[in-house]
Amino acid sequence: MTPFQPRHLLTLQSLTRAEIERIFSICEDLKAKYLAGTREPLLPGRVMALVFEKPSLRTRVSFETTMAHLGGSSIFLGEDAGFGKREAVPDFVRVLSAYVDVIVFRGKRHAVLEEMAQYATCPVINGLTDQSHPCQALADLFTMKELAGKLNGHTLAWVGDANNVARSLAEGCAKLGMRFVMATPPGYRFDEEFLPRLKTENPAFDFDVTDDAAHAVRDALAVYTDVWASMGQESEAEQRRRDFAAYQVNAALMSHTQKGAVFMHCLPAKRGEEVTDEVIDGPQSVVVQQAANRMHLQKAILAWLLGSHGI
Repeated sequence: MTPFQPRHLLTLQSLTRAEIERIFSICEDLKAKYLAGTREPLLPGRVMALVFEKPSLRTRVSFETTMAHLGGSSIFLGEDAGFGKREAVPDFVRVLSAYVDVIVFRGKRHAVLEEMAQYATCPVINGLTDQSHPCQALADLFTMKELAGKLNGHTLAWVGDANNVARSLAEGCAKLGMRFVMATPPGYRFDEEFLPRLKTENPAFDFDVTDDAAHAVRDALAVYTDVWASMGQESEAEQRRRDFAAYQVNAALMSHTQKGAVFMHCLPAKRGEEVTDEVIDGPQSVVVQQAANRMHLQKAILAWLLGSHGI
């Protein structure tokens, strides 16, 4: 283990409410400047390594674009780099972090991310694992804050299984005072340890789980869904289609929402399964806005982690 441990972003559990709000503040500032035509080169000469075991559009392009806007550069490392195969993870990461300023890992197992962070001498950012997707959740929460002005007291309705995105969103809601309601059939809910831990760490956290999707979305600021079978769950796809058939986000379900409620999806979507075209393309959908905010939010994360925004 290295004697120096830099700050990492592996899950939202590791961030305080004040730190999330600080990241949001940086994001608001940098997004406003970007929309006004200014791209501040806050990280000149800095290099980011993207170590990806899974395919990506939004995570890869938003991070690469972000670093370019900030005046730095990025290196994409796929399977050809031999990560975890040609050489052990500790050897790979110790050498890589001697070359670059920050590592973004998009991987299959969260345990590998934690091992990377243990040996890295630069910050490591979770670009997605089987357990967590903190960059996605932060961008989503930032989007909701843009739309509503505040998060505290509002409700996020999640319609689907307890996957990595749901887990990160629940952690973020617990930190920021949002109510989190999950509509999902039995057998697809959070494990028995997750929610008690969140409640212990955030005593005021308001969480509910139901098998009634219409009840879940009734008071929601945002109705959020994801694919029924994530990457790596292809063998379960048919069973999941049967189990989640009553949980499709369609016009009938959205009719139960309050005025001003929006629809969210982390994408890619399987249209006709978890969501219909009329919803994802409809006036309540903010899927493009939340996807675009990945770039702005990750710009804020890099500026925050690398200390380049008045910190």
